[in-house]
Amino acid sequence: MPSRPVRVGLFVTCLVDLFRPSVGFATVKLLEDAGCQVEAPMAQTCCGQPAYNSGDRADTRAIAERTIAAFEGFDYVVAPSGSCAGMLKKHYPPLFRGDVVWEERAMQFSEKVWELTSFLVDVLGVTTVPAKAEGTATYHDSCSGLRELGVRNQPRALLASVEGLALKEMPEADVCCGFGGTFCVKYSEISNEIVEKKTANIATSSADMLLAGDLGCLMNMAGKLKRQGAATEVRHVAEVLAGMTDTAPIGGR
Repeated sequence: MPSRPVRVGLFVTCLVDLFRPSVGFATVKLLEDAGCQVEAPMAQTCCGQPAYNSGDRADTRAIAERTIAAFEGFDYVVAPSGSCAGMLKKHYPPLFRGDVVWEERAMQFSEKVWELTSFLVDVLGVTTVPAKAEGTATYHDSCSGLRELGVRNQPRALLASVEGLALKEMPEADVCCGFGGTFCVKYSEISNEIVEKKTANIATSSADMLLAGDLGCLMNMAGKLKRQGAATEVRHVAEVLAGMTDTAPIGGR
């Protein structure tokens, strides 16, 4: 008798929900193609990162309690975002340290949280995807995904299996794009300097397409590229891996 499918709770993320739902649908397709049973709990909200980064621990904890409760019962929690997954996995447990009611629940929740490409490669053992995408792409490593979760080789390994797509590395692919959530609002001039260096590196790669695993980073870079008049197509990596590139690119029409 076959074992039951892996039950995955999809953490949609605010930006995907409000600005780029196609990333969520692509994520579901990738997970279901890998044999998972996927559900998106309706009770989920923001992960609490904006409040957390602004020093509001009380509201962050309230959000965390709601999130933990919403995803209990799933084998795994997967997010198409290194930033949100990093918040859920790394920053939730310390919020409840010493709490006899919530500490263990927070730890159990943290242990089953994964960023999408890392989950596909490191947990499910996915090595190839049946997608096609003609042209060249360069990949930006988001700060949280790379430094908090070790997401670097996984998306590149999957992209290498996309028929017709060639990966062209940009200089300093692992350097911040200047978004940083509330950072780009509080320190807009510094943020602009950083993203200008990033778009210069993107241009150096001469790739047709810019990919990344975090929508915040992608929206920031797409906005700057558009203002510069660049023709680079910007997409979330999940859309390309799922073969779902019929929608307009980020910042495009």
